[in-house]
Amino acid sequence: MTEYNVVPTGAALDDQIGQAPRSSRRRRKMFAFLAGGLVLGLGAVATLAAWNDSEYATGTFTTGAGIDLQGSTNGTTFSSETSSPGRTLNFQVNADRLTPGAVVYAPFALRLSATSAYQADITVSSSATGAIAPSLSYRVWSVNSFGCPATPPTGTPLVATRSVSETASVALTRLTAVSTPVNLCIAVEAASTLTTSQTGSVTWSFVATSGLAL
Repeated sequence: MTEYNVVPTGAALDDQIGQAPRSSRRRRKMFAFLAGGLVLGLGAVATLAAWNDSEYATGTFTTGAGIDLQGSTNGTTFSSETSSPGRTLNFQVNADRLTPGAVVYAPFALRLSATSAYQADITVSSSATGAIAPSLSYRVWSVNSFGCPATPPTGTPLVATRSVSETASVALTRLTAVSTPVNLCIAVEAASTLTTSQTGSVTWSFVATSGLAL
């Protein structure tokens, strides 16, 4: 018996030809829809994260032990004197017999105690009483070792000539290590207008302000 292959023609042929493209188009639409859904989903997640982002940071702070300024009139024994008049400076004997133009000296030392936690900037001011006060001025030098020479120390003074009645404070020095003294020499000069039988006293105030941590 003879077999024949039937070739579709007309509408049947159109149906078979159109099925494949329609199926492919449906698959492409589905993939496009799914892909679009993924893109939209990622966009939604990114937006959600941006609106709910947070950061935190914490610092802990405490204060240091502060500073303790100490003074000495002999270069070896240091202590704190926080009220006036404080220690008695050891001026030369002639301090009680001043004459016009005379200069007398007294050594003094400053340091930070071992319990200090910061560097310190030191200022000095003076106050004077008695009839002799307007006739006195002073200067302050830094010297290598404790004590004062018989003549003005060499170099530029830490404090230039100032009246003992000038109460405003002036910068003196900086202490940058504990238990390490700065040796000072205080010179007091009598004016040429000094008259006889005048008396008085001068008090110097040394004030420390904390700086960088040690």
